[in-house]
Amino acid sequence: MTVPGVEQALALGLTREEYDLVCQELGGREPNEVELAMFSLLWSEHCAYKHSKKLLRTLPTEGPAVVMGPGENAGAVDVGGGYAIAFKVESHNHPSAVEPFQGAATGVYGNSIGVPTVGGEVVFEAPYETNCLVNAMALGLARTDDMIRSAAAGVGNVLVLFGASTGRDGIGGASVLASAELDESEDKRPSVQVGDPFEEKKLLECSLELLARGLLVALQDLGAAGLTSSASEMASKGEVGIDLDVAKVPLREADMAPFEIMVSESQERMLCVCEPSKLDEVLAVCAKWEVHGTAIGEVTDTQRFRVFRGDELVGDMPVTGLVDDCPLYDLEPAKPAAPVYDAPAPVLAPDASVHDTLLALLGSPNLASRRPLFEQYDCLVQSRTVRRPEEADAAVLVLPEGNAVATSIDGNGRRVAADPYWGTIGNALECAANLACVGAEPLGTTNNLNFGNPEKPHIAWQLTEAVRGLGDACRALGAPIVGGNVSLYNEGTAGPIYPTPVVGMVGLLPDPRRTAPSGFAREGDAIGFAGWNRMPSLAASELAKLRGEPLPDGLLEIDLDHCVKVLRAIREAVRRGDLSSCHDVAEGGWLVANAEACLLGGIGARLRGDAAFLTDEILFGEDACGFVVSGSREALERLGEEIPLDVFGTVGGDALELGPERWTLDELRAAHGALAPLFP
Repeated sequence: MTVPGVEQALALGLTREEYDLVCQELGGREPNEVELAMFSLLWSEHCAYKHSKKLLRTLPTEGPAVVMGPGENAGAVDVGGGYAIAFKVESHNHPSAVEPFQGAATGVYGNSIGVPTVGGEVVFEAPYETNCLVNAMALGLARTDDMIRSAAAGVGNVLVLFGASTGRDGIGGASVLASAELDESEDKRPSVQVGDPFEEKKLLECSLELLARGLLVALQDLGAAGLTSSASEMASKGEVGIDLDVAKVPLREADMAPFEIMVSESQERMLCVCEPSKLDEVLAVCAKWEVHGTAIGEVTDTQRFRVFRGDELVGDMPVTGLVDDCPLYDLEPAKPAAPVYDAPAPVLAPDASVHDTLLALLGSPNLASRRPLFEQYDCLVQSRTVRRPEEADAAVLVLPEGNAVATSIDGNGRRVAADPYWGTIGNALECAANLACVGAEPLGTTNNLNFGNPEKPHIAWQLTEAVRGLGDACRALGAPIVGGNVSLYNEGTAGPIYPTPVVGMVGLLPDPRRTAPSGFAREGDAIGFAGWNRMPSLAASELAKLRGEPLPDGLLEIDLDHCVKVLRAIREAVRRGDLSSCHDVAEGGWLVANAEACLLGGIGARLRGDAAFLTDEILFGEDACGFVVSGSREALERLGEEIPLDVFGTVGGDALELGPERWTLDELRAAHGALAPLFP
């Protein structure tokens, strides 16, 4: 085999020091091309989390509902009745920046395989224009007793690769695409995988049948770094060795070199371990579902990863060296001395009237109705969906035992850019608030940390503070981290993206019939403003952006204990059936939340218009854990005994009225539909 040398190692993303460590792992010899390709991928930022793993270890990962935590393919929480919800968020950022359709397709073709699209978020900001983010979160339902882990076990057991055939898709993707800043002059399209939803559906059904029939010892998907990552991770978790023959891997392209087969990121493939006595049955199930199924290796007791091409040994590496011995780096965080991001171009005058300001906010890209987007997807397939997109603040799906699971995902990068610690706490609280609006208690959290180059001190500071905030928020909420993803180096010549910790949360509610809608629902109901115990701020708000204001140097501190109390009270009020509607106050502030409640309910509202309510801070300021609720006056008074609540209006009419100001529903609807012309 060819011995590439240090220059090729540098081109593949390793440092000279890391190359020397690789040589040490190999007993003092230089790696051949197969070994170098495998080490360069598994020691890349994307696979090894070299700059983030130490931070991730500080996050809370244990809780009474946690069934599977970080380290498995997905985290899982117990939802009762012998069932668990497995969930995780993953990114496909760099491929989507290179090839938006194919890059994003691997995360959004759930409908094609019978999975409903029940929620999400779309954010438009200048720092994302040259480096977009695509984060996809998925939930799965499983019997707790039937769940399987990914650790290989049983010396002599067989490795079976099944699914699509292997091509040159994504070669170099993990180490080049996912760990490098984007340069517009480079053409990296060959590194973007092409998805095949029909093949994925067959693969999933095949996997589920193999599991249901108890044929597997372990199961692992093939993602970044392909066979290299999947097989080595299975061996590492099981503390065993692996012998793998690339000559047995089904190929769809001729003349693929062994290193290409090992690092290919062709989609729709799985790797499993089974006992030799069950191999024929495993292959028969694969044939039934018309997916390739091939025995390509076996489990050994050597704790080494040996790669063969027929009888020829083309790679021999220690499993611990590949997976566990990658050097981890200490960050050198430093708060930036000067602003990192340019102020946005103003689109709204600072002295604009309240009337015009509300319409401008409702029509802004970040607040306009997402209906043109979510209507492209089926949210009802599987017949579990209780609340459709825009009907409630969180998606609600009924479970077999009659209870329900709720989920939400949020990621406001602008506020995190202003204050990584408090901004990240705000993102987590926004998720929890969405769950509270439908009566759900959070059980667990997944996250996707999207940041720039961590080798730069100010990016390291953003990342460090964001992880600290995420940990503090999840501890306060009792929603431990059960899994996640890190995507770094999201920057190019135009600068870094906003630091964007995307937070996904799953919660449980006992009765899916009691899930308050976001929109006002009943004529004559009292309208209450619940939760806030201080004046909100315009800092880093959507209104500040429209006015062209630069990001502030910090945000208001958040009283986490107060927020937890508010969330609990809102959740219990929804469960009692006291609230006709419940909508959290988020981007755009209090008046925007009221306008959205009018539009979603198709009914107007008459709000108190005394002078104290007509300040920009109250109308459009943003803060954590504020809610617009409606119900009988008696119900709101009960809620007001537990948390701050001000009754300030009544549901009814065909317009939103605030003192002398009046907006017809048609006027609000026209402004809110600003995205529709862009998605005909």
